[in-house]
Amino acid sequence: MALIIGIEYCKVDPNGRFKFPIALKKQLEGDDVRFVIRQSVYAQCLELWTYDSFKAEVESLQKKLNPYNVEHRRILRKLTEGNIIELDASDRLLIPSEQKAVVDKAKQIVLQATGKYIEIWDYDTYHAMNADGGDFAALAASCLGGTQTAGQDGDELS
Repeated sequence: MALIIGIEYCKVDPNGRFKFPIALKKQLEGDDVRFVIRQSVYAQCLELWTYDSFKAEVESLQKKLNPYNVEHRRILRKLTEGNIIELDASDRLLIPSEQKAVVDKAKQIVLQATGKYIEIWDYDTYHAMNADGGDFAALAASCLGGTQTAGQDGDELS
């Protein structure tokens, strides 16, 4: 499974295609240029997974969820709701009509790699979300544990 990092800005053509950035493409493993695209459950963005990463994610979910439990099937159905897409000869990806509503009127999108997958944001939505970040240091300390304060020399103390 490839570790994907970086942030890239892309223009979207009227058909919903965008050129996949070479900086992100170089991080992909092997020759497989298939992706799975789905709407995020948690944010107003799309998630772009490499096919292999998505396959591993689904296999992990299948081990945790009981296919005979109605609630578990609902979770599995929602988290696997996506489309397989491939790079064309010009290294472009087409956002399928099922997911296009998230970035429908966008002329520019932001690709924000999260390690496992790439979030695809409408440019304006992405920047509005980041502008309303609050106290990120407090959020990180709360979620990741411990408290961090900076010393006089800029070193962090725990």
